[in-house]
Amino acid sequence: MFLDSARIFVKGGRGGSGCVSFRREKYVPKGGPDGGDGGRGGDVVLLARPQVRTLLTYRTKRFFKATNGQGGQGALKTGVSGKRLILTVPVGTMVYLEDQPDHPIADLVEPGQKFIVAKGGRGGRGNTRFKSATHQTPREFDPGEPGEERWVRLELKLLADVGLVGLPNAGKSTLLAAISNAQPKIASYPFTTLRPVLGVVEWERHQSFVVADIPGLIEGAHLGAGLGDQFLKHVERTRVLLHLVDLSDTLSSPVERVRVVENELSSYGAGLSEKPVVLVGTKADIALDPEQEAPLRAYALERGWQYRKISAATHKGLEQLLRAAWSYLQEAGEEEKP
Repeated sequence: MFLDSARIFVKGGRGGSGCVSFRREKYVPKGGPDGGDGGRGGDVVLLARPQVRTLLTYRTKRFFKATNGQGGQGALKTGVSGKRLILTVPVGTMVYLEDQPDHPIADLVEPGQKFIVAKGGRGGRGNTRFKSATHQTPREFDPGEPGEERWVRLELKLLADVGLVGLPNAGKSTLLAAISNAQPKIASYPFTTLRPVLGVVEWERHQSFVVADIPGLIEGAHLGAGLGDQFLKHVERTRVLLHLVDLSDTLSSPVERVRVVENELSSYGAGLSEKPVVLVGTKADIALDPEQEAPLRAYALERGWQYRKISAATHKGLEQLLRAAWSYLQEAGEEEKP
């Protein structure tokens, strides 16, 4: 099961209390205070791990608390600090506070990246800290501070270079299986893909890039039609979109089908309608009407897009398509350099 969002409660450990103690040693008169400080409470830490694929772990368990710090002891012994609680999440997880749903406080995009989502409380001071020239036998101490506690929302946005978009049954899964190591479900009915799928494409000179296939869009997806647009967030980070159109479908205008998906991308926002696009005519091996392609070429020219015709089943045109996508990725990479 693929789960890309979760709401959890996290709480850092409480700091240990300071100790009130006085030296009681033979031959050491008036030993004075020797109470140690309390240990710090443990932090709750999010750790991005590439081995973790979804947020399914947090579907049933939602409350997480780090251990408390121990109290201080005599002989100036500081209490043991609480252990950190490590919560592993997929790479690409964004963290939001419940009262700030539009502004992430962390974006874990690198493997091994950590973020302290709830800090543990500081340990209290022992009575030794209160000693002064005029206060030789202090009995004051500080209790440990409570750890931070909060509800946070975790949202997974997959990290991919290229995103596949289009209507259901446009051939996205077939293309992904043909160009990458992914093994998506492929069938002749709409909505075969029910969750995002990633595939790694090996390219020239030991280069590679990641392609994301998401469930197909239909008109009104932004209003919840079909599977809705909930999976579009997984192509927000992509640098180029491959917009697939079925050339074998003669029941409707191919340009109208392109516009349906365009409208859904525009309604979703997040800059998806501004990304570079390669318009891809698919299933060329079974296309019955050669005139289907002409309007697509004209529309791509009008929108300033590249156009490619392919057959994923026979691998026709795949190399040219990958070369076009790679050129966009290289351009984007150059722009990202400082």
